[in-house]
Amino acid sequence: MRNQRRALTRSQQQRHAEGLLGTVKQLPQFRRSKNIALYLPNDGEINPEPIIRHLWKLGKRCFLPVLHPIRHNRLWFVEYTPETSMRRNIYRILEPSLVKVPRRPAWALDLVLLPLVAFDEEGGRLGMGGGYYDRTFAFKQKWKQGRGTRLIGLAHDLQKVPHLNTESWDIPLEGIATEKQFYSAR
Repeated sequence: MRNQRRALTRSQQQRHAEGLLGTVKQLPQFRRSKNIALYLPNDGEINPEPIIRHLWKLGKRCFLPVLHPIRHNRLWFVEYTPETSMRRNIYRILEPSLVKVPRRPAWALDLVLLPLVAFDEEGGRLGMGGGYYDRTFAFKQKWKQGRGTRLIGLAHDLQKVPHLNTESWDIPLEGIATEKQFYSAR
């Protein structure tokens, strides 16, 4: 899957990013949310930057994940604006600098639009293998479905697979948005 998404041309990536914006704008979860976390694309991931610009235009607050400096495999979320100071993390991915910036706890986000390597229609998500999102959102397993922070994956439609085996610690998604459509998890 990673090779397939990396093989997409710049033009295809741009079309998929614009299509993704069209899909996400229609979601009630997106329209109702005020504090939304996304990511900056890496390794061929579908590009959510058109969504970020749309958030700013709507006056919604945008947050990016930052690797927790002490707790291994956990994320913090920092507000992202056009003026945010950025740096590269240990994986060479851009993230906001942690110097004198407020953080927002994961449970206080309305919606998280997160990357993935592959997905199925049950809401199963194959990530990059670090477990960052699963550990950060482990509290969701104790909460009733539909309460609190909503998790939706973002992907190229080509990343859909018939079935993914999941583990007890995998946090299921409400659905996955692609450039073509929204797949609501069963």
